[in-house]
Amino acid sequence: MTDLQFKLFQDLLGILGLQGGYNTSLVLIGSALLGAVSGLVGSFSLLRKRALIADAVSHATLPGLVLGFLVAIALGFDGKSLPFLLIGSAVSGLLGVLMVQWIRDNTRLPEDSAIGTVLSSFFGLGVVLLSYVQTLKNGSQAGLEDFLLGSTASMLRSEAELIAVIALLLSILALAFRKEMALVCFDAGFAQALGWSVKRIDLIMMGLLLTVMVIGLKSVGLILVIALVIIPPVAARFWSDRLSTMLILSSLFGALSCYLGAALSALAPDIPSGATIVLTASSFFVLSLVFAPQNGVLAAALRFTAFRIRLCSDQVLSELNKGEPVPDSLTKAIGLYQLRSRGLVAPLSMEITREGHHYLASLQEEN
Repeated sequence: MTDLQFKLFQDLLGILGLQGGYNTSLVLIGSALLGAVSGLVGSFSLLRKRALIADAVSHATLPGLVLGFLVAIALGFDGKSLPFLLIGSAVSGLLGVLMVQWIRDNTRLPEDSAIGTVLSSFFGLGVVLLSYVQTLKNGSQAGLEDFLLGSTASMLRSEAELIAVIALLLSILALAFRKEMALVCFDAGFAQALGWSVKRIDLIMMGLLLTVMVIGLKSVGLILVIALVIIPPVAARFWSDRLSTMLILSSLFGALSCYLGAALSALAPDIPSGATIVLTASSFFVLSLVFAPQNGVLAAALRFTAFRIRLCSDQVLSELNKGEPVPDSLTKAIGLYQLRSRGLVAPLSMEITREGHHYLASLQEEN
């Protein structure tokens, strides 16, 4: 490790230990809260099979973001005032969601076609408005493009505090409606039979998702914020089939992704924070995909290998019982080794033991 690499590593440890300054520490904590609520809310969207709605919401926020900037300028405020930008993004995103639902319910188009239509239309309008803003003779539009890919380095203390407070309130609301949303996700028909309004609960989930997407614009950016509500729940899904465990792990993965990604962004301000956060979340997904003990690729490969070995050993035992010669092959040798280690075949001969005959009898009964 060179001196430069060692210094960068020390700086990173200092930032992770909240020693990088008050504003940086506040940004890290706010980002972690954002990641936690993103994983929490995203879990219900994933289980409801409406994760792609987040894509439409994120892209639909762009025209509202730019219009919020123009309204703030017209009223004499700073164009990049976060409350104006968040309100504009929320209104635009809500309009996009309502348009997707209207197209799905009142036309023959499926939901994915409705999402694609709204996504492309709103994002195209946002790009046109953003191009117009760049022609204005006003210095406050500089840096507005940071909302496309995210930028924690330019986040103010007041902005970080606002994001943290909203994220905390969203977490409380999501936990308060956890049982209702879980029942709708797993069995909407049963929830309706109990007298619950499925549409109202869906609107609650959609409102939580929309708010998460909006407050994540500053940290992750509207293009990449969709990953923050999809990747942590998907990674958590590999580790458990229980909802409570999945919610905890998803929130943990989201919080760690934002915390580590924001720290890396503070260490390298030229790199968009959204990219570092999403890549960090992707690393948790890859680790879960490979090493999850129940549903991971490695565990599945080990189970398949054990099944093949067990099948091969059963075949070798059957051939020995019939007096047939065992072919000389690696798989047969492994099968014979397994039989001897299990005590079904004598160690120094090809004789089937009493336990082996009992095991053959049980196999025949099962067949």
